[in-house]
Amino acid sequence: MAKNSDRLNQVILDARRSADKRAAGYREQALKLYPWVCGVCARTFTHGNLQLLEVHHKNGNHDDNPPDGSNWELLCTYCHEHEHSKMNDMAGRSDAATGPAAATHNPFADLRALMDSKKQG
Repeated sequence: MAKNSDRLNQVILDARRSADKRAAGYREQALKLYPWVCGVCARTFTHGNLQLLEVHHKNGNHDDNPPDGSNWELLCTYCHEHEHSKMNDMAGRSDAATGPAAATHNPFADLRALMDSKKQG
């Protein structure tokens, strides 16, 4: 019986340590610093839907986590995804007007002739 009790105590201790470690993370810090409101669409959050509120790094660097939270903003999942999609659209572009060259191959160029030859033959 003592082994079970020791094992249970160890599990509880590990769980508390994990919770403390998570609380020290930037998400927990941001949730303590800022109101639970999306910074874009102003949707409000409660404990029941808090998993839908995410921390966005303003400068895109996930390793830049100042204790004052100056590189963070809270965004709902949808707005956060939209912010990252905008960043991905602009990634690697030096000029938005330049893009891939237009296609010059027309796969249907001889389709009419091919269909006409099938009708006759």
